[in-house]
Amino acid sequence: MSSMKDLNVTFETINEDGSYSEGNTIVGTVSFRLTKEVKVKSLSVKAKGDVKAEWTEGTGYFQITHTAKRRYFKVKEYLIAKNGTVLPKGVHTFRFGLKIPEGSMPSSFKGVYGKIVYMFEAKMSRSWWRPSKVKKKINFISKTFQQFWEVMVNTALTRAINVIFGKCTVTSRCETISVVAKICNSSSKNTRPKFKLEQKTVFRCNESTKKWVMNLFKEVGETISPNSERTVSCQLKIPDDAISTIHNCEIISVEYYIKVLNNFLVTSHPLRNKTIYPKIIRTKIKINK
Repeated sequence: MSSMKDLNVTFETINEDGSYSEGNTIVGTVSFRLTKEVKVKSLSVKAKGDVKAEWTEGTGYFQITHTAKRRYFKVKEYLIAKNGTVLPKGVHTFRFGLKIPEGSMPSSFKGVYGKIVYMFEAKMSRSWWRPSKVKKKINFISKTFQQFWEVMVNTALTRAINVIFGKCTVTSRCETISVVAKICNSSSKNTRPKFKLEQKTVFRCNESTKKWVMNLFKEVGETISPNSERTVSCQLKIPDDAISTIHNCEIISVEYYIKVLNNFLVTSHPLRNKTIYPKIIRTKIKINK
């Protein structure tokens, strides 16, 4: 039976959400309890940041697996040197401080085909025993996008519907964006605009890409009569679990789009019904935690 019990790591948080960014120092303690006197070979702590994307295409003989990965940093500190020391029975606490390197690095992320993970690990090594380890995820938020953004949305024309966006300021998740659209319906049919917030994630491996689009919000506006103009609005709430926009990673990128689209317009035709597919007007926004 192991004489080492209750190996634990505690961080001293520097932000309310417990997050860390480039240049921050992870300060905390490693604690454990010994049931008897023990010779410890070494006690170390390390932090690292990695990104990996992987997906498979095709089947059988033609199946191909795409994999891309990169390490952003790795820092390590010995709390007990490699030559070892003898520790008495009882509770022991060691303080540490690991500095995250400067430089642009992406925020933590977990998706269908990849993830960006920052990990902390404490490890104790003893003779004739497997090393004892404890791992803890680091909530990493990049400094690159910790600021407000203003987005100007283009004016767009369709065959029958004219949609004009206004100006919206994007701040952070959990907040609400007021989206206003001036719609001129010059068709002979009623139309109902739809508002959407979509998250688009792109995974890259060399020249291959894999896209994943997820709808985070959808709302249908009021009916606009034929040959009329109306200003419609939508209170679009950014979900609590929306991750930050990611633009500073060559393997994984995350973007958000606000979309406004009109319903299908079906017109008569001597031989068949002709469907004009909905025109989609979209703009990119940036979301910060």
